[in-house]
Amino acid sequence: MSDIIHLLPDNIANQIAAGEVIQRPASVVKELVENAIDAGATRIQTNIKDAGKTLIQVIDNGKGMSETDARMAFERHATSKITKADDLFSLHTMGFRGEALASIAAVAQVELRTRLKGSELGTRLEIDGSHLQSIEEDACTEGSIFSVKNLFFNVPARRKFLKSNDTEFRNIINEFERIALVNPSISMSLFHNETEIFNLPESGLRQRIVNIYGKTLNQKMLSLDAESSLASITGFVGKPEAAKKRGALQFFFVNGRFMKHPYFHKAVMQAYEQLIPAGEMPSYFIYFQLDPSTIDVNIHPTKTEIKFENEQPIWQILLATVRETLAKSSAIPTIDFNTEGAIDIPIYNPGKSANGNVSPKVEVRSNYNPFQREVIHPDKSPAFDWTELYNNFEAGRASVVPENDMVEKRIQPPHEESRLSACPDEPAPEKEIALFTAPPTESSSMTPCYQYKNRYLVTALKSGMAIIDQHRAHVRILFEQYQKSILQQKSISQQMLFPAMVDFTPAEEQTLANLLQDLSYSGFELSNLGGGSYAVNGIPACMEGVDCVNLLKEIVAKSMETGIKAHEDIANTIAFSLASAQAIPTGKALSPEEMDHLLASLFLCSDMNLTPDGKTIFTLLTDDELGNRFH
Repeated sequence: MSDIIHLLPDNIANQIAAGEVIQRPASVVKELVENAIDAGATRIQTNIKDAGKTLIQVIDNGKGMSETDARMAFERHATSKITKADDLFSLHTMGFRGEALASIAAVAQVELRTRLKGSELGTRLEIDGSHLQSIEEDACTEGSIFSVKNLFFNVPARRKFLKSNDTEFRNIINEFERIALVNPSISMSLFHNETEIFNLPESGLRQRIVNIYGKTLNQKMLSLDAESSLASITGFVGKPEAAKKRGALQFFFVNGRFMKHPYFHKAVMQAYEQLIPAGEMPSYFIYFQLDPSTIDVNIHPTKTEIKFENEQPIWQILLATVRETLAKSSAIPTIDFNTEGAIDIPIYNPGKSANGNVSPKVEVRSNYNPFQREVIHPDKSPAFDWTELYNNFEAGRASVVPENDMVEKRIQPPHEESRLSACPDEPAPEKEIALFTAPPTESSSMTPCYQYKNRYLVTALKSGMAIIDQHRAHVRILFEQYQKSILQQKSISQQMLFPAMVDFTPAEEQTLANLLQDLSYSGFELSNLGGGSYAVNGIPACMEGVDCVNLLKEIVAKSMETGIKAHEDIANTIAFSLASAQAIPTGKALSPEEMDHLLASLFLCSDMNLTPDGKTIFTLLTDDELGNRFH
């Protein structure tokens, strides 16, 4: 029997390695920019075309390479960073394993132009799928220019599974931001299809954060600074009032390298306990500096997961540092026991008020009976008998609806326009009008509906007792109405007297471009002012009291999380965000008419059991289940 085990050719081995190192165009950007940083560059320009699928070009003014080094750089495991195994535990550079360029060259067409500082000529090298095509002298600038073209051209299965251009470019922005946040002393720029996305000059750390995420963030950050024998912790944490449900900016860096660390994240969240509502997330930019020998960055191909030798002590230091920062900013309420001057507390005197004056006497009619009808003097008699009008009105209402109608009949309103609505399809009513407009055919003689703890509605059905969450029910009702309005392009916009301003980061602006049309269908009118700033000139009708700026940011953040791109999915995202913002809150007391109309509208929905995000709206306690509780 012949031998069946053999060595793989280098080009195939490199393609397999590329599956771990080069997952998408963003991986190429990360590797090339980090190489430029390791080369001592002070200015790095990144050019992208078609979200990196056509071209990724990184231009730096680093030290460059000789012809021999340029050729060796593309060999697998060729590196200048380590010479022995012990060097893995004293790393001060970003790349070190020598896999990146070999992996990139295995799945793309690569051109490198590089020149050492002080040299008259540089080197131009072309590689196509691990095969060297040409190498020659070149009159290029000092530094290096890496051009990666047609990524995954020879691995069609990998290219087929790339996401849309918007999604892939958003991942490129994320990688670029992570590198820029930890290298504020380097001037960095990013262009996509010849459009400038970032232009970040050399600056301090706080200014670099502001340059990336907008000037509004500057007033929401608190400085973090702690020194210990184990680690130095610096950076910024967000003020509790700036926490939000989606789109929080959360970054950990260790020794100049971005990392993901759920355990340290729990420490930060614990410091914010009792300061932010449940479900909201604070922003933070936290930088660790510690001895490289106490961490291991070589446990993951992308080097985003890092092991710490002293993980628990650092966790405690981080928790204490964040708490101290919040306390110093008065985020945590404190009692000042060193107040100068005593507070005069007056002695209680039942005959005097707090300001020393004699309390006024109040006359009480002890024989007054509120249920006894008083005699009305002729000169004070009303001009109209309201009691008789009310009795006639009630008689008219009772004559319309049969006495013993069940809930199933009650929930069928006579007109579609009587459904519970926040009027996405019609002009906004006056603000003082009741939240719900009940159909005139409903009466108090129907099966009664009760409100429990201003949260649940309880009513009787033929099959048992129904319990409905009022907030979730209203979300479902409004969602279906907004969804219909957006898809049919029938929403009405309400013009704002003073336009609001909203700023988006470059990543958010890329997502917003796909949402603008559907936002306009929902009633929003946005004007692009440039630089990521937009003016909100119009909002959907009946959105008084809703913070349109935060709502727009939440819609964009949710779209970024889900990665939606179909028209219907975008409409659903916008409709759900609008419905959630406008739905009646838990804890609001409702009148009987409002409760009746809420149920009527809910039972007309296509799905009355679940909210758009899958939460239960309606539950039924059957007669049998109720009877079993009394056995």
